[in-house]
Amino acid sequence: MINRDRLVKTFCDLASIDSPSGEEEEMAKEIIKRLENLGFKTKRDSYGNVIASDGRSDPILLSAHLDTVEPGRGIKPSVEGDKIVSDGTTILGGDCKAGVSAILEALESVSEDGGDCRPVELAFTREEEIGLVGARNLDFTLITAKEAIVFDGEGPVSQITASSPTYIGFDIEITGRAAHAGVEPEKGLSAIHIAADIISRLPQGRLDENTTFNVGNIEGGTVRNAVPENTTIRGEFRSTSLESLDGLRVQISDVLKEVQDLYPEALLDDHLHTEFETYTLTDDDPATLRTKNALASIGLNPTMKPSGGGTDGNVFRLNGISSVVVGMADHGMHTVREFVTIPDLVDAAHLCEALLRDVVD
Repeated sequence: MINRDRLVKTFCDLASIDSPSGEEEEMAKEIIKRLENLGFKTKRDSYGNVIASDGRSDPILLSAHLDTVEPGRGIKPSVEGDKIVSDGTTILGGDCKAGVSAILEALESVSEDGGDCRPVELAFTREEEIGLVGARNLDFTLITAKEAIVFDGEGPVSQITASSPTYIGFDIEITGRAAHAGVEPEKGLSAIHIAADIISRLPQGRLDENTTFNVGNIEGGTVRNAVPENTTIRGEFRSTSLESLDGLRVQISDVLKEVQDLYPEALLDDHLHTEFETYTLTDDDPATLRTKNALASIGLNPTMKPSGGGTDGNVFRLNGISSVVVGMADHGMHTVREFVTIPDLVDAAHLCEALLRDVVD
């Protein structure tokens, strides 16, 4: 039986462990200890992801990530009514420790109650928050499951991520010419000025229902009395439409050509990289059907909601695993106002337990 108090304690204990992206080791050790106490065989792949199995064939994969965003050090979770909150100086870490906690509670409950249980594998990844890095480096030879449920969505567990876009990051490096800003500025060629010209010609924000574009960072110059020689623009664009993605690639190329013609002595270098690929769930998708059936078995109605973000589910699907991302009771992700609703967290644990029971067949 799902134990509400134990679940809340597990979450608060995990939230108190610092695990910003790249610093997940203590969190990984804690998860391994808990899983081995439940009888699971655990492994670490070469990237440090935690993989566990009960050793049986034809398992279902349950997954969440170990890392959090900043400010995520010294988190002090507390219960206020039906919510778990931080003290307001940090995030709470519900993303994704609510998902981890729900999985652990379901495993604990199944172990206590006994009875039939579906074979299960577990994957807890590193560095999800900085571009699904752990999942993209996951050793998939250690995974045998063909279906995965990823506990990493915002909102209640009945909320299923119906689609996710392709994410393309870009870096534009501009090299101008340095000069003393007060003595001979006319001899300089400002990389920051050129960067501003580029940015002013690029789109921004939501371009259509499925497409967004953002310049997120500009970095350049050294001191205020020198014409800046180097500047870098970093940005991204996302869409579920391949046509829109291709159009934006062409637009960036055209803008750089226009600006290059204006500043022939400058050097412009661009690099585009795909972080994750789009998917849209279909009614006959195996993991989707399994999840909907499991939700129905605990009296919850699934809602399908598109997302502008990516999760490890994007990577799993690229590697031939039918994957569904569900909510995990977290709200206000990536902010100091983040909170977890306890009734929804209990529901997440109930869904995970239902997935492990034969009632979903």
